[in-house]
Amino acid sequence: MFTRLTRPRAVAVCALPVVALLATAAFAPLPFSLTQPGLTADVLGENRGDPVITVSGAPTRDTRGELRMTTIEATSPDADVRLGDVIDSWFRTDKAVMPRDSVYPSGRSPREIEQYNTEQMKESQDDATQAALNHLDLNGQNIKVTLKLADVGGPSAGLLFSLGIIDKLGDGDLTGGRVIAGTGTIDPAGKVGAVGGVSLKTQAAKRDGATVFLVPKEECGDAKAELPKGLRLVPVTTLKGAVSALEALESGKGSVPSC
Repeated sequence: MFTRLTRPRAVAVCALPVVALLATAAFAPLPFSLTQPGLTADVLGENRGDPVITVSGAPTRDTRGELRMTTIEATSPDADVRLGDVIDSWFRTDKAVMPRDSVYPSGRSPREIEQYNTEQMKESQDDATQAALNHLDLNGQNIKVTLKLADVGGPSAGLLFSLGIIDKLGDGDLTGGRVIAGTGTIDPAGKVGAVGGVSLKTQAAKRDGATVFLVPKEECGDAKAELPKGLRLVPVTTLKGAVSALEALESGKGSVPSC
């Protein structure tokens, strides 16, 4: 024997599983990381009292202006991110919700992730040094470059490290006295790679005084999404192209690419 449900009762019965699902989601950890603009550091200057770039075996020039590498801050890999956190961050321009696997390598403990990021930074520094010396046609056997940057991991500062080395060892001034910021990986051949989180990094750059931001060309769209007013985007694909763009900005001659 069946009893016909009225429409209101039918809606209520059907809604119960949905309500239960939402209630579960509200309290269950979700596989996301919450990110926001992080610190920036001038690779031409000091970090925690120590020079970021130290060169021996070759004369260096006094630099002016700043070359600021940029970062994002993310919730720790073992943090519980809830639905309310995601909803709050989703509608804010100074925060972003990213899949946890896109921020941290999956299947690793927090300690393993920290070690991985440290190794990535060391490899990035080695590649940045090699790319810069190759660009300057200098023999790396006679020149020792030491890069030191505390509490930062990953490979995304590679481009700025290379530019900093070139600015110290080269003949010309890359900044023109400006505060230049940017992001991008680098390989020994000088190819610039994408990094992610660029819309948050542009905000960090503007906050810390930058007027120009170097961005991997393939990430122009993301960089323009929340671009702070007064910050000029310069897309790059190679170290040589980045140097040429900065030289054109400094001299006021030649073309400077734009997104």
